Amino acid sequence: MANWEKFFAMPFADVYPLYLNKAERKGRTKAEVDEIICWLTGYDDQSLAAQLQRGVDMRTFFNESPHFNPNAALIKGVICGYRVEDIEDELTRKVRYLDKLIDELAKGRKMEKILRK
Repeated sequence: MANWEKFFAMPFADVYPLYLNKAERKGRTKAEVDEIICWLTGYDDQSLAAQLQRGVDMRTFFNESPHFNPNAALIKGVICGYRVEDIEDELTRKVRYLDKLIDELAKGRKMEKILRK
């Protein structure tokens, strides 16, 4: 868990460009990445930008999310060798949900499917 604690202490603004790079390398857009983040966390474009500007850490970013999407429970599958639906720690599961959605975006999945519509 010590490695996760280090990760949770990282500024979200340091992780965000990694999500962007992963998506953009596969021809996806910043707007799509932002849409996924906002769908999952309940932030809007302005509050997402404010969190990035404030330099909040990963823990704060997820803990302050206005409304974590209840449909996140529909996100299933493996990320980094772990089934996201089986991760017990709530914060770790939320981070892995976002990782899984960004992976799906980079793999070319349609936004309707990614957003569980």
